[in-house]
Amino acid sequence: MNRNEFYKFFKARKTVVLPVIHVLDNEQAETNTRLAIEGGCSGVFLINHDFDIDGFLPIIRHVRQRFPDIWLAVNFLAVTGKDAFPILGKLAKEGILVDGYWADDARIDEFASSVNQTEADEILKIKRENGWDGMYFGGTCFKKQREVLPEHYATSAELATQFMDVVTTSGIATGHAADLGKIETFRKACGDAPIAVASGITPQNVCQYIGLVDCLMVATGINIQDDFYNIDPTRLNNLMDNLKEI
Repeated sequence: MNRNEFYKFFKARKTVVLPVIHVLDNEQAETNTRLAIEGGCSGVFLINHDFDIDGFLPIIRHVRQRFPDIWLAVNFLAVTGKDAFPILGKLAKEGILVDGYWADDARIDEFASSVNQTEADEILKIKRENGWDGMYFGGTCFKKQREVLPEHYATSAELATQFMDVVTTSGIATGHAADLGKIETFRKACGDAPIAVASGITPQNVCQYIGLVDCLMVATGINIQDDFYNIDPTRLNNLMDNLKEI
């Protein structure tokens, strides 16, 4: 997938905004999904920050049933595509279509060549075998994973373009904006492949990333102050308005 294909897929002319909803229960997930879509976002990510996958699956089913036509994606916390893609394949077979998957760690090895990316290649093989054909956002030099030194960012990013649809990176922690130097390095190394950034985006700093990234995966920057779980419609509107002004 290249940047033009990414924008065409979302019918977007500007950076795509995908709120990340840390789900608690059916009602909270449904309410925040509705706020995101009504706020003009292109879709949502749901993530199980507080419980295991077994507790998460009924919420995914509920949200998909309530919103059958939206772009809906998930993150299974601390799980790679090796374990996620079989689950997504099973959901698809029961009619619960998940459009995207974000893995915190796509298992890129910056010290190996592109033909020796053993884990990343195995993940792609599992994706194909399980019949899930959604959009794969792969965490690369991502927060809270194995540390990658800045001098290896370019290599990691370039390798990543061969193993996922959207190269996905972040700042050093949740709520921390990604260093612009890091994002500039990724943009150059990724060439025409789409890039997502998944931490620290706010209405105040969003303009800094325009032109460098293609997708903003945003949570704390649009949530109610000191609330990890619920979108603040005013903050979301401010972020979307700032994007429109560019």
